[in-house]
Amino acid sequence: MTVKQLLLEYDKVNERGTLSPGDTLSGRVTVVTDKETKVQCFLVKAKGKAEVMWPEQDRGASLVHSDKKTYFYFEDIILQDKKGDGLYRQFFLCQEIDMPSSYKGKWGKIIYSLRAKLTQSIWQVHKAKTEFDSLTAVLCTCQEPQYGTRISFYGSGKVTMNVSSEKMGLKQGETMEVSAEVLNNSAHTVTPKFFLCEKQTFVAQSQRIVHTNAILLGTGESVSAATSRTVSTVLTVPSHLPPTFFNCSKMKLEYRLKVTLDVPLGRDLEIKLPLVILLGQPKPPKEKAKRSWFT
Repeated sequence: MTVKQLLLEYDKVNERGTLSPGDTLSGRVTVVTDKETKVQCFLVKAKGKAEVMWPEQDRGASLVHSDKKTYFYFEDIILQDKKGDGLYRQFFLCQEIDMPSSYKGKWGKIIYSLRAKLTQSIWQVHKAKTEFDSLTAVLCTCQEPQYGTRISFYGSGKVTMNVSSEKMGLKQGETMEVSAEVLNNSAHTVTPKFFLCEKQTFVAQSQRIVHTNAILLGTGESVSAATSRTVSTVLTVPSHLPPTFFNCSKMKLEYRLKVTLDVPLGRDLEIKLPLVILLGQPKPPKEKAKRSWFT
């Protein structure tokens, strides 16, 4: 074997190391050899695709629903049927890439990858692979306050809840206040709870499956029987949550703000408000503390 190392890199255009629509994908591929090597084919290719797959039981039979969509495929043949004693090549594979953000969910994923393949013979094939992330900003012009009202009747009286939030769109890591006004005309104490709900939707052919997840943000003060109170909490969007996206035909990611009233001996009262999570600013790298010989 004369190929000692095959290295593949792509150029990072920002602090995140991600690509967005309008960026150019470029990079370098390096081959280290210990002597002159005959090459049948040496190529670099880039691919972006969405894949969904989930199992299902139907009348005792096991089914698998799957589908995929390719967003782009580019290939650059660097060398073919030639000899070389070491290779270093710059490549430019594509421009103006328009694609959804990278994502990995319960039953599907959107991935972007670079691959290099060096073929010397049918028995000597060398490969290298790296993945890169794509980020596409979601536009949200709704920055107005939101409101929701729900009334529930019990044998002992009526409970009314009004929920308000400052706006619909919130960036990763950003905070906003959410308020719940509770009018408790029942004979029981009720307790508000605040949740951030995630909804993942996957589509394969004509089939559809949904995966949901609720994150408890906090529990408010209880509201005693025959009283009223406004309970507020500060919602902080976790910085690691993926942004909302709708621009993929195979999957989408949505969020809701949910406020519930924990009602004893009754069905919980709940209100859901739409919430769009937007791309936030990357955190600056932490500076390492400098050591001093005098402390």
